[in-house]
Amino acid sequence: MSENVIKKSFNKRAFTSTALLTSGIFLPFSGLMIHILQFEKLTLEGHFWMSVHDISGILFVIFSILHISFNWKALISYAKKSKNVVISKEALIAIILVITIVGLISSHAFHINK
Repeated sequence: MSENVIKKSFNKRAFTSTALLTSGIFLPFSGLMIHILQFEKLTLEGHFWMSVHDISGILFVIFSILHISFNWKALISYAKKSKNVVISKEALIAIILVITIVGLISSHAFHINK
């Protein structure tokens, strides 16, 4: 082994970003599984997916907070640079699109016959 091997320190920003991404990927998938299983009695499979969803959500919040804290200087810098920008048309369209899709898809809950 070479004597010039440099030990890299643990990169907590990379770790946090990867954990945030991983927990974020689990959330919609486990949410979909809960949605599929919602009309069955609480089974082992249903309990498993609820647990996956709950823990993924908790981890997502924790790693989001860590991500923000590790990138605070960059976030403040972006905010200072964008003081004159109200909102771009792309951002406005994206916000409207997401709200519309979420609203339309989730409104099906009000149309279920009990």
